[in-house]
Amino acid sequence: MRLAVYTDYEYCSDGVRRYGQRAFVVFLEALREHVDRLVLVGRFDPKPGRSHYPLHEQTELVGLPHYESLGHPWSVARSLLVSVARFWRLLDEVDTVWVLGPYPHSVLLALLTALRRRRLVLGVRQDMPLYVRSRRPDRRWMHWSADVLEGIWRLLARRYAVVVVGPELERKYRDGHARSVLATTVSLVSERDLDAAAAAVAARDYGGELTLLTVGRLDAEKNPLLLADIMARLLQGPRSWRLLVCGDGPLRARLQERLGELGLLGRVELLGYVPIDGGLLDLYRTSHAFLHVSWTEGFPQVLVEAFASGLPTVATAVGGVPAAAGGAALLVGPDDAPAAVAALERIAAEPRLRTELIDAGLERARGGTLEVASARLAEYLAAAR
Repeated sequence: MRLAVYTDYEYCSDGVRRYGQRAFVVFLEALREHVDRLVLVGRFDPKPGRSHYPLHEQTELVGLPHYESLGHPWSVARSLLVSVARFWRLLDEVDTVWVLGPYPHSVLLALLTALRRRRLVLGVRQDMPLYVRSRRPDRRWMHWSADVLEGIWRLLARRYAVVVVGPELERKYRDGHARSVLATTVSLVSERDLDAAAAAVAARDYGGELTLLTVGRLDAEKNPLLLADIMARLLQGPRSWRLLVCGDGPLRARLQERLGELGLLGRVELLGYVPIDGGLLDLYRTSHAFLHVSWTEGFPQVLVEAFASGLPTVATAVGGVPAAAGGAALLVGPDDAPAAVAALERIAAEPRLRTELIDAGLERARGGTLEVASARLAEYLAAAR
């Protein structure tokens, strides 16, 4: 199978190596073990530079004209014109295309793939209308655009196979009469990482200061300001806690301001973005509990990473999290700081509960390692009709 994969993510180069800017590229490159040829397609930043995830030398890259975001419609439109020509030429060289969307480019590239009679498989990682409304609550034209793109994608899914992330999106597409649906997880954790989790679990001591870890973008739909309220309540209890925040985004300054207002700057570290192969897994393994407080989710890969590290987890019951997490996490309502604090105190105080959560999380992680998930996806892509 000669496979091309389009995402709306950015790539760049320092003149020697090429880089992906999102961790998802690690998952995509795992497909290389299962195909004859892998070509990644996405926005290419013309400014020389490096990013977090260097591409393997055997991974091909077709860069499309760059635009900052979908919030710049004229830049997106200019990019579309050149993208058509580049993608048309690529279709001479591949037989299967996995197009993740819905975005303006993904709709157009999917239609071109269908026109050229190549095998087309759609991909969905999140509920686009909900995502846009949470990030841009005051930009109605973007809400309307997201609804239109979502509608087109749902119609295409009645004709072409679709890969979705998490059980909530699976339900929506099956209810929408999609032709064929594969629900998958996006795992960046390998089988050897699971082997390292046992030693980490054995080394944890809940008798002293406890480290709470959270990982995610600091923007509106991830609800990061709630972290400050949770920490303030935790520190009123009988135990000493510190919080590590991995991630960056537009609300970083506001979060730091809120931490200062509550007198928490000495108990919380804002670490910025930490790559999965650049120390993030070590933070999972050396922490005592994981906290995820998002407003909206499909099924976040950070939960898979926490489960695979044997880290007891508290997460908000939104989107596909309840169905996917099952008994591997304590679930609380979104924006419910007291419930999150109570759940974390239970993890700190109840060894039996910790063991149950750890065992359930490791079991779920074993069924969706990077090797397992990529092999299953490649098999589905090759068989799609």
